[in-house]
Amino acid sequence: MPRRLTRDSLLRATAWLSAADPDLGAIVGQFGPPPLWARRPGFATMVHIILEQQVSLASARTMFERLAQRAGTVTPDAIGTLGVRGLRALGFTRQKAEYCHGLAEAIRAGQLDLGAIARMPDVEGMATLRAVRGFGPWSVDIYYLMALGRPDVWPRGDLALATTVHRVKRLRARPDHAQLARLAARWAPWRSVAARILWHHYLSRGQASDTGR
Repeated sequence: MPRRLTRDSLLRATAWLSAADPDLGAIVGQFGPPPLWARRPGFATMVHIILEQQVSLASARTMFERLAQRAGTVTPDAIGTLGVRGLRALGFTRQKAEYCHGLAEAIRAGQLDLGAIARMPDVEGMATLRAVRGFGPWSVDIYYLMALGRPDVWPRGDLALATTVHRVKRLRARPDHAQLARLAARWAPWRSVAARILWHHYLSRGQASDTGR
């Protein structure tokens, strides 16, 4: 297994999943292989993920762009200088302002090293990130899936995935976290690619206004 997905390994995994699961194969047949959707590892992506919690992707993108315009660059120093009050003035909720500012201060103080986390075994690195205030299981999974490019991560609690699995698997009700995890286990060792296929279906059907988590 590759440690990080590439375009080539994404396409190989898409072919494998399409053969293993006819429902995923039908999505690929209709919409084609999913994009790689890679994000740059680091602080700015973590801030963006915090902004995506419980809101639409479009709303999070607008807020992140507003922050980038105000700060110049989304770095720990810039966010530390803005402070919670400055983030609140940009429209951040109090909770998200505190999360982002706390993350910045932890990095500035040397308490959190994102480069070191990326080099750790995944179990250890994920546990370290889950200890960061405001960065729960869904956020950690998204960071590992999108920014670190791990091939076998299933993002727990993702509403778009639950909605899509409900539809494509023709289930009576939208699956809960435990049901989704059991279904996703069939897609190992390429659960990150299965998630991308399902997101591709979701976005291609014009549902991007729904919340991501």
